[in-house]
Amino acid sequence: MIKKVLLAPFFVLTFSLMAQEDCFLGVGSGSDDKIIEVFKLTETQMEKMKNWGAELQYRNSLLEEQAKRLLGRHAQSPPEDLAKMSYEYKHLMDSMQHNMRMIDQRMLSLFDDRQYKLYMKLCEEVIRTPIFVNRQVNEN
Repeated sequence: MIKKVLLAPFFVLTFSLMAQEDCFLGVGSGSDDKIIEVFKLTETQMEKMKNWGAELQYRNSLLEEQAKRLLGRHAQSPPEDLAKMSYEYKHLMDSMQHNMRMIDQRMLSLFDDRQYKLYMKLCEEVIRTPIFVNRQVNEN
C-alpha cells in the first residue's frame, strides 16, 4: 500500500510532463508582427513567413469548411451519429494542428542560432515542448 501511495505522485508528474503541448510560433495566426519583432527576422524570413502564413490560412480554410458542413449535417442527429461525427471533427482539428506545426517547422528551419535559442528559451518559460527542426537542411 505504501508503494502505491509513493508512486502515485511520480506517475502524475510523469504524465503531466508527457502531456506538454507543442510550442507553436503561430505563423499565419495574426501574430506575424510580434514574431518579426521578437525574433528580429530578416527580409527573406519575413517574405517566406508571409507566404507560408497565406498557405496555412488556405489549407485550414478548406478544413474549416469541411468542419462546418459536418456540424451542419449532424445538427439534429442521434447520439450514435454524433459519436461518429466527433471522430471526424477531431480528425479535421488534428489536420489543422498538423498544418500549423508543418508551417512553424519551415519557419524554424530558417532561424539562425540566436533566433532558435531564443525560441527554445521562450518555450521553456511557458512550459511547452519546442518543435524540433534539423536546421542543417533548410530552405535558404
